[in-house]
Amino acid sequence: MIAVGVAVERAELGDYRESTTDAVRRFQEARGLLRTGVCDRTTWSALVEAGYRLGDRLLYLCSPMLRGDDVHDLQHGLGALGFDAGRVDGIFGPQTESALRQFQRNTGLTTDAVCGPEVCASLARLGGRTATVSVAGVRERERLRAAPPQLAGRRMAVGHPGGLDVLATTVGRLLQEEGATIALLHYREPSVQAKEANAFAAEVFLGLDLIDETTSRVAYYETAGFRSAGGARLAELVSERLPLTAGLRCAEPAGLRLPLLRETRMPAVVVMLGPPSRVVEQSGQVASTLVTAVRDWVASPLADS
Repeated sequence: MIAVGVAVERAELGDYRESTTDAVRRFQEARGLLRTGVCDRTTWSALVEAGYRLGDRLLYLCSPMLRGDDVHDLQHGLGALGFDAGRVDGIFGPQTESALRQFQRNTGLTTDAVCGPEVCASLARLGGRTATVSVAGVRERERLRAAPPQLAGRRMAVGHPGGLDVLATTVGRLLQEEGATIALLHYREPSVQAKEANAFAAEVFLGLDLIDETTSRVAYYETAGFRSAGGARLAELVSERLPLTAGLRCAEPAGLRLPLLRETRMPAVVVMLGPPSRVVEQSGQVASTLVTAVRDWVASPLADS
């Protein structure tokens, strides 16, 4: 924690006590993760990634794909200069490789799709890492504006990690009745859900989960340099409608970097529903409310539509 700039009481070093738990919560909040105070696999991965700065290592396409804050900064810089590296997700994938190769070609560098000292120097000179507008965000808005404003013919994924089979199935059936093509994804691992949704070429992802809390929450993907406008709009619609038609209290939507939101390639939301007893009692109404939100989103997928 200290290595990534999060303070921990010196007297507590070597013991996982109150100061460490508080430090983990602060780190999780800063990284767009759920504030649990538990250093789980997702938090540990985020800690490792936070240790990389652009220029610390060579970046290139490999398997497994490189992840880290240095990749995030590279994508942000490329996107701000008009080279489409895709979503700023900190994962060096094929689209980032293509954007890097185009950048090298346009700046007279060796076109090897490897980010080394010369690429870092060129990005710094051109100011790409300090700009706030990303081509990925512009492209998402363009795609959403060009999409048909009805459910018929649209490809959608509905996923959950378990415990919500009835709700997910009902949502999928209602969407299918309106002409949408649906992929129902039941996998405990968020990364597997994201991989399947990407392979299905879904246009939107609706993630469902149960939480043992009195207030439901809805999250969409947001990080420094990128905000999913489509995901934010859907999260807004869901959070507005759940209290009105399903009787569930719902917090304001939040831009987070949960693995599922980070790794999906389309606008996505994760709807964390609670309390469980109320969700079960109102399952039919919750399903209808979610479908209404999706229908309204398809008709108007951007806040400024």
